[in-house]
Amino acid sequence: MTTVAIAIGSNIGDRRAHIEYAHSSLKLLLANTRFAALFETEPVGVPDVQPPFLNGGAVGETALSAAELLRALHAIERDRGRERPYSKAPRTLDLDLILYGGEVVDEPELVLPHPRFRTRRFVLEPLQEIAPDLVDPVTGRTLRELFLGLSR
Repeated sequence: MTTVAIAIGSNIGDRRAHIEYAHSSLKLLLANTRFAALFETEPVGVPDVQPPFLNGGAVGETALSAAELLRALHAIERDRGRERPYSKAPRTLDLDLILYGGEVVDEPELVLPHPRFRTRRFVLEPLQEIAPDLVDPVTGRTLRELFLGLSR
């Protein structure tokens, strides 16, 4: 079994219901699943005006490969009406695979760890709440260390 970290977000529709659906789905997909508290954030790096996000995170264990898990996460997003009309469009549900054990992957369809997670408070804050000692295989730093290193 591989320990994985997933960022969860929603900024359109019934955000809480979308995230509750993700929680239920992830409980079926992962073993020993833990969820972070939810909090609201303003969109970061989006090309247009968008509503605020409700963000959280999950950590659990899987026997799926990273590619299989990513496909399963995309299926959960589609179940909640996620569309991808353009990059960084508003979304009913966003599930990003942040860490997959200690794997480092750089392929067209899958980059691990997630390439921008180290600078995103809305990713690090919830994940370090539930798994502070998970290690970024690129930097060797824990999620707590990465979070504390963010400029405030």
